[in-house]
Amino acid sequence: MMSWQFNTQTDNSDADAVSLVLTPTPRDIGAFDVLRALPSRQKRMIGPFIFFDQMGPTTLHDDKAMDVRPHPHIGISTITWLFEGEIRHQDSLGYDLIIRPGEVNWMTAGSGIVHSERSPQTQRGVNARIGGIQAWVALPKDQEECDPAFYHYTADDITQYANGGIRISLIVGSAYGQTSPVLTQSPTLYAQINIAKGRQLLLPPLAEEQGVYIYAGDLQVGETVYKAGSLLVMKSGSAAMLKAASDCCLMLLGGAVLESPRHIDWNFVSSTKERIQQAKSDWRERRFPGVPGDDEFIPLPEDA
Repeated sequence: MMSWQFNTQTDNSDADAVSLVLTPTPRDIGAFDVLRALPSRQKRMIGPFIFFDQMGPTTLHDDKAMDVRPHPHIGISTITWLFEGEIRHQDSLGYDLIIRPGEVNWMTAGSGIVHSERSPQTQRGVNARIGGIQAWVALPKDQEECDPAFYHYTADDITQYANGGIRISLIVGSAYGQTSPVLTQSPTLYAQINIAKGRQLLLPPLAEEQGVYIYAGDLQVGETVYKAGSLLVMKSGSAAMLKAASDCCLMLLGGAVLESPRHIDWNFVSSTKERIQQAKSDWRERRFPGVPGDDEFIPLPEDA
């Protein structure tokens, strides 16, 4: 296995490497609010990432629980990355498993999939903690109608680095001389980076587009300190020195720009509006496959 390769020079970073700062908007999903960083009016996508939500961190007290009923997707892959807590995933392919911190569950919707996300029984009525990121990655145009699929990777499968106050989980793609085993449909970069207070990490241009989301802590780039909940869109081709003004938990996201823009409507993503209209009609008429053992569903917002 190749060793991790870090450039220790500090004089080749760009003090103005941040080209845009996106501030997430809160959305109510029932048991708790999420912070939605993508899509934004200022920037719709970073690489193939078209949807980026922070869940928590919060405690689901007493009778509260996460209960996202079965709902459909087309044209994307989804990944839920947890820092704490557990979520039960069920889908129309028959997969039924618990998502735990550090694991990768890569669900490719393609031509259409239905899934639900709920608190497992062990997390109900026990003041359970929940915190993480849910992201959607748009599929390349020639794979938008691929067969739906689901891939599970354990925490031990994910490439890890830990040394000198820096920890990296390389979820997807290649960085610092390492490559994740997670299969993707287009060049994609996704990683969790933890930097202890006072430490720094040089972030080179690892992808055509890349961003840094601050899940926790204060991060300094150049002369500016950015707070938790900020999505920093990095200048293309620039290196940035990431300095932890306090203990930081970051998500690095990006990849190659897709060949054409994407439309998004509710849970559907496509390169054409006509395909989205067809998906809405299919869901309204219950032509999507069901989730075994979970007969509930979320109606189209216009029908709710």
